[in-house]
Amino acid sequence: MPDGIGAAPKRREDARFLTGGGAYLDDLRFDGVVHAVFLRSPHAHAEIRALDVAAARAAPGVLAVLTAADAATDGLSPLRPTVDANVQTGEPFAVAPQPLLAHDRVRWVGEPVALVVAQTRAQAMDAAERIGVEYEPLPAVTTAEAARAPDAPQLAAEVPGNLCFDWRVGDASAAFAQARHVVRVRVHNHRIVTNPMEPRGAVGLHADGRYTLHVSSQNLHGNRDVTARVLGVAPSAVRFVAPDVGGGFGAKNFSYAEHALILWAARRTGRPVKWVATRSETFLSDHQARDHTAVAALALDAEGGFLALRVDSVANLGAAMAGGSGAVQTNQYVHLQGSVYAIPVIELRVAAALTNTTPIGVTRGPGFCEAVTIIERLIDAAAAQCGFDRAELRRRNLVPSAPMTNALGFTVDSGRFRANFDAALAAADLPGFAARRAESAARGWLRGLGFACHIKGTGGSPHENVEIRFEADGTVSLITGTQTIGQGHETTFPQILADRLGVPNGAIRLRQGDTDLIPAGGGHGSSRATYMGGTAIHRAAETIVEKGRVVAARMMEAAEADMVFADGMFRVAGTDRAVAMLDVADEARRAGTPLDTYHAWTREAMTFPTGTHVVEVEVERDTGRTRLVRHVAVDDYGVVVNPMIALGQAHGALAQGAGQALLEAARYDSNGQPVAASFMDYAMPRADDFPVFDIRLDGTPCATNPLGVKGCGEAATIGVFPAIGNAVADAIGVAFDGPATPGRVWAAMRASGCGSERVAHRSM
Repeated sequence: MPDGIGAAPKRREDARFLTGGGAYLDDLRFDGVVHAVFLRSPHAHAEIRALDVAAARAAPGVLAVLTAADAATDGLSPLRPTVDANVQTGEPFAVAPQPLLAHDRVRWVGEPVALVVAQTRAQAMDAAERIGVEYEPLPAVTTAEAARAPDAPQLAAEVPGNLCFDWRVGDASAAFAQARHVVRVRVHNHRIVTNPMEPRGAVGLHADGRYTLHVSSQNLHGNRDVTARVLGVAPSAVRFVAPDVGGGFGAKNFSYAEHALILWAARRTGRPVKWVATRSETFLSDHQARDHTAVAALALDAEGGFLALRVDSVANLGAAMAGGSGAVQTNQYVHLQGSVYAIPVIELRVAAALTNTTPIGVTRGPGFCEAVTIIERLIDAAAAQCGFDRAELRRRNLVPSAPMTNALGFTVDSGRFRANFDAALAAADLPGFAARRAESAARGWLRGLGFACHIKGTGGSPHENVEIRFEADGTVSLITGTQTIGQGHETTFPQILADRLGVPNGAIRLRQGDTDLIPAGGGHGSSRATYMGGTAIHRAAETIVEKGRVVAARMMEAAEADMVFADGMFRVAGTDRAVAMLDVADEARRAGTPLDTYHAWTREAMTFPTGTHVVEVEVERDTGRTRLVRHVAVDDYGVVVNPMIALGQAHGALAQGAGQALLEAARYDSNGQPVAASFMDYAMPRADDFPVFDIRLDGTPCATNPLGVKGCGEAATIGVFPAIGNAVADAIGVAFDGPATPGRVWAAMRASGCGSERVAHRSM
């Protein structure tokens, strides 16, 4: 098909967006809508001694002021994580339920304390200021290390020592005892705020005993189910709707207290209730990401062969274990330790602690980014300490190609790791680096080269479904449980179906974003949509072809065994007699035997995008200002449905990974107050922060699905972050954690003795 798999038609949804036809949350209109505002804690840790809402309830325009006591009276339940046990062992986590509204204590700045509903947003804000709260501040902890100290303040009785779990697997003692070289690093993958363009929000309605939430979310069915449990009703009594979503990046993946609270407020007031977060609320209340510390060691033989990897790590989960964040540590982070390198023995310890910070969720590459960064930092450290060439050390230890099974027993089905590494280094023109470095030096800049190999398991929720309907007007409705949040599914999903059924791409209409459309759905997370939704489409199409074969044989008075289907046509073998799929579908519909098909499936394996990223940075010698000046990557996303959209997804992932490496950091002071809670203090990347990206796709078809596709939305983040870190270290001669902001880089250069002089560099 001209617009089938592998073609690059422009995104059909863009015309709608660019002409103002999008249906984002704030675009939706509701009769009689009233407005909600949350009163949030100004303290990171404090007891609530008294809460007085009388003045707020008497304020002009106020319909309700709701507190934890009201929620208890109405039987609402607290939030609990969707994963509350070790994914590998089944061992329960120590978990404290997360209150919808704080009652006796607040545990982070931004935790909701009360909900005000008024006729206008301004009236709700005024009323919220009349609420009197008497707080008694308590000591706060903001790092996992501090939370685990013997004298640390305890956040919850259910989590002794603030430790949710502490798990160990593997033993590398013997391998380390035989090593010629042992290299150690401490790596802190710092905390970031995800900041999707459209902030979180919700409009809740309640009528005839049923709740409807219009919401900016990337996981409608899953979050509906959690919200129903909190409200104490069946999932069928709750409907979630999201026509368009302006980005999520993981922050909208899990359920929030606001989902249930807005619906509860709608029931209480009998009016549609609307809440859209301010950008400040995004910084305070959206699930944040990363904040993971590891002390790691790599054992090598005399020739540089990897013998063993040992990682002792702890994750800062924030004030509550949110959604599936525990699985990030006991599944994603564990899954591909050692990345694409042949490491025969791996010893891993992973712990997770609660702190007085915003709860951690997920963002692009959760767990995998942390694991890949550790091994890539170790390899550069080994090259510097032991006198190996950085590129040759990687090449020597790369698994040549998949399938591979790592030391912890996880299998990767496909990938050409060494070939893509060599292709990326060749494309990056390493022989010309010395001249580029000299040219930078002449302008007062230090130039550094860095590279990193990456891999990620993609798949997310293991369940997915799709329904395909042939409508009377000749169009085809494609209804999915996956959800688009900006990736271009309105273009790529019809490409898959057009390719399989041979129907015109323009005749296919994607319908999604409404839990009433289809029984279940895994939403969008872990770059799952093309794999999970695409496989469901492929299998449903196979069923449609078999159904159509019966109808076509009847239409042409031929034997079913003689019917051949190709390019959208059923043909009688050996003749020129043929009938088109849409004509067959029309005949089947009129005969009362429609070709409409529903298909649900459960995956048994994930997909594994992989690749190599090579970057060059310049650091201004006298100021520490750092900029990314070259980027080359060879990435394997398997069979690519639409190369233009795949590259667009990679560009977005690159921007996010580079943003963390160069600019972004969510920091707290010693009292737990955020010190970067707006765009005045938190730097986001802009177009002029990037060079032209040179991304080359060299896909090896995935063996775990019939399309051969692999997720492409996160891999570049995983590769570019450690590559930039290694490049900055190469430029200034010292590795350090956190974003390469001018002040931090300048301080690192001075602390290392670099001063304003050129430092010695290790071999490439």
